[in-house]
Amino acid sequence: MNPTLARQLPLLRGNVHAVRAQTRVAVRPNFASVRRSFSVDNDDSHDDFKTIRKKYEAKDKGSGNVKDLIAETIASKPVVVFMKGTPSAPQCGFSATVVRILQMQGLKDFKGVNVLEDDTIRNGIKEYTNWPTIPQVFVNKEFIGGCDIMRSMHESGELKTLLQESGVISATAEAK
Repeated sequence: MNPTLARQLPLLRGNVHAVRAQTRVAVRPNFASVRRSFSVDNDDSHDDFKTIRKKYEAKDKGSGNVKDLIAETIASKPVVVFMKGTPSAPQCGFSATVVRILQMQGLKDFKGVNVLEDDTIRNGIKEYTNWPTIPQVFVNKEFIGGCDIMRSMHESGELKTLLQESGVISATAEAK
């Protein structure tokens, strides 16, 4: 190492410490303040970052029972699908598959319930059916199953028969 440079390094380092002491520059960032800056305690954030409001909140408080709300929803249409997303915009491959299968059976009018909008409904439907996965399909208030069962029934022809016998589709409706 250059002897002149070796003598200058301690001076430079000493000057940096002296400047730091005079300006009171923190040696380390204060991570506690950084952590606190990410928490949002009030509701003044942008709409895109707010928690989705519970769609069923008012009904749920009125009835006092999520199971009653689910039973009402299931009874509202001949075919009801509790799914991730909506029939026009499924947000999961399994939900999209169920929607396609129902459409291939000629079913145009069925109710899709987006479980991503409300955790109460999402967990409630799993308890209601004692079935751990989403989507969940109901035909005339009867739980049929999820994606794998729907796919199997579609491939074997059982789904078409079930929908015809239930009066959901006409006997002349043909799978596409």
